[in-house]
Parts: sequence; structure tokens; C-alpha cells
Amino acid sequence: MRNPFTGSQSSLREANKALLFDTIQKFGSLTQVELAENTGLSTATVSNLVRQLVDDGVFETSSSIRSGRRASLVSISRREGITAGFCIGVRSLDLCITDSANTLLAQHSLPLGARHQADSTLERSAVLLKETLTSIDASADELIGIGVGLSAPVDYKLQRISVSGILPGWEDVDIHGYYSSIFHVKTTIDNDANLAALAQLRLSSPEEREADFVFINAGDGIGSGIVVNGQIMRGATGMAGEIGHIQVDPLGGVCSCGNRGCLNTVVNEQRLVSLLAVTHGNITTLDDLIEQANSGDAGCRRVISDAALRIGTAVADLCISVDPEVIILGGKLAAARDSFFDSFQESVQRLLFPEVLTPIKIILADPSLTRPERGAALLGLESASSISRIKLDSIAAQDVDTGTARKEGPHDR
Repeated sequence: MRNPFTGSQSSLREANKALLFDTIQKFGSLTQVELAENTGLSTATVSNLVRQLVDDGVFETSSSIRSGRRASLVSISRREGITAGFCIGVRSLDLCITDSANTLLAQHSLPLGARHQADSTLERSAVLLKETLTSIDASADELIGIGVGLSAPVDYKLQRISVSGILPGWEDVDIHGYYSSIFHVKTTIDNDANLAALAQLRLSSPEEREADFVFINAGDGIGSGIVVNGQIMRGATGMAGEIGHIQVDPLGGVCSCGNRGCLNTVVNEQRLVSLLAVTHGNITTLDDLIEQANSGDAGCRRVISDAALRIGTAVADLCISVDPEVIILGGKLAAARDSFFDSFQESVQRLLFPEVLTPIKIILADPSLTRPERGAALLGLESASSISRIKLDSIAAQDVDTGTARKEGPHDR
């Protein structure tokens, strides 16, 4: 009978390389001492594996100062390839391209018509990606993964939209299959708010990454991404965090999901702009509304303030269920600054128990880091089939057999 430990040192070494790769991908550049602390591997093993990965072009090192002392930082090499992140919304198509060190290389946005067709939008997105790659002197051969964010609930396990009507015409479209067939890399899809939360989780400071948080994506409709113990909470069918479909008015308008009086029926671009039709006929978009609010227009500030109160009520209910440490406000409406923030905070404070409210910190997101397409690019990297260059096929079996991917063998150094 084959001993599960026999002949497995090569697999174990590759598993530990994958562990180092995943750790740097999660936390960013680290010293070898920090890598050892975060992985449980010995410093000798880390040193040996880092040297091998640098030689293989997977990692690169650079000098830095940590705690007043010179140190060598280990990063993922930018030669490892690039990833593309899309966000397909109700009215826009957004793209960003990043390298494997999460450096933004390019980004573009295209407007989409109302009720845009899936086939034509996918074709436009593929052309946009090819043109953008050319503009940065890159080729499709350098792609290692693609991530796609959708303004709809996504069943992550099945990789499809889980609720019909919210992004009409997209429910049965094989999105990941479309991109994979053209660019020959793995494509992974998720909800846009989840991807904004993923970007916050991966690109924020190390201290912020430790907190459980709720990311609120407030714009033309409302969504949220929930992070607990460093993981996105998606739920069984991808509906976790879909606060835009919480009922706020039983007799309200019919929502795209088919229910009546959802939060999204009272907080969306068309609804908010319509409230100003009589007095502010020049305001036709949410961007116009926010710009005028930030310029001090009382009517526009009132519309945004009322929307923030509505959103805060739904988020307070969510906080009672999830009990986060931080609420992060992102999306277009958050750009209205105090018009939005103050009313949102007032609503949450009014509805939460003091004991629950006290530990909760409410902050504005950094829009440069938390756009859903940035999270989509991260998802593409984390799901990239090219990472299997580090992770051997036998790793999964090895983990099951030994339960110790971090255990060092006599030949592991």
C-alpha cells in the first residue's frame, strides 16, 4: 500500500509555494519574516522557496525600510501576466486591466443603452479589451484570467445570474464561456457589490483588511458586499447583501425583481432625477444631481439626504444581522459627501442599539480602489488557471491525505 507521505515532497514543496503566492496576493508585499509569520512556515523554508520563485520569475524583491531597519520586500512579479476586470451594469460597461501585482495598467468606460442586449454588449466588451491591450503594448496571450461583475445577484457556484428580471436578457447567457472561448483563459463572474468589497479587502491597508465590514454600493440601485473573517459572504444563491430588494413600501412601485416597493424602486437614477423635474429641468442624470448637491443646491441636497435616510434604514437592519465592525460607503451617491454621509449616519444611529452602534465605524470608500471592475480583475487573478503553474494537480489530494500543506519534510528546504 502506498504511504501517502512517500514521494510527496515535491507536491508539498509546490503546495508551500502556492501558500506563499496566496499570502502575498492577499496582503501585498511582505518581508520573508512576515511571510513566515503569516504562513507558519520556517524562515529557512521561506527563504529557500522565495529564492526558487524569484528564479522562476514568479516573485521579485525590492529594498525597503521596516521598523527602522533595511528589509527585502517580496512581491508578485509583474512578468507573471495581466488580468482584465469588467463591470457590466444597467447603463455602463467598465473595464480595467491590471498586472499580477495589482497595478492598474488601463481603464475604460462605455455607456450602454437602456435594456442593452447581451450579445452585442459582450461583443463590444471583447473588442474593447483587445483594443485596450493593444494600447498598452500587450497581447491577449499575456492574459491569465478575466473577472466579470454584474449588476445582479450571481450564483457563484453555478456561475450564472440567480434572479431573473434584474439584468433583463442576461439570465441564461454563458458569460464565462463567452470570454473563455475568445481569450482562452478562465473567466469568473460575481455580483458587482461583492467585487467592490473584494477590492476593498485586497487593496486597503493591512489594518483595514482585518475588520469585518459591509461595503455599500449606492448608485443607480443599492447593493452591498459583506466580508466576515476575510471572506465574501455570498449566500446559497448569491442573494446575500442584496439590500436593494428589501421591501420599504408594501404599496410602492413594482421592482425589476417582480416584488413591490423594494428599496431600489425609491433609490435609483430615474426616480431621484424625477423628484427634481419641476424645479430643476436641467438635471437629467445622477451625476448632474450629485454635482449640483456638492455645489450647495438645496433641492439636490434634500433629494440625496432623503435617499441616504432610506438606505441607512436598510443598512441598520443588515447590521443587526451581520454585526460588522465597519460600514464603508461607496458608489456614485457616496460622492455627494456630507449630503449623503450625514443623513446616512443619522439614520443608522437612530435605529441601532447603542451597544451595537458604538463599535461600528462608518467611513467613505476610496473610489480609486473600490470600483467593481478592480475587484473583477482581482477575481480574475485569484481564479486564474495560470496559477496552476505553481499548484500541482496533486496538491488537493495531498491536502486530503496529510491535512498539513504547511508541514515541512526533510527535503523541503
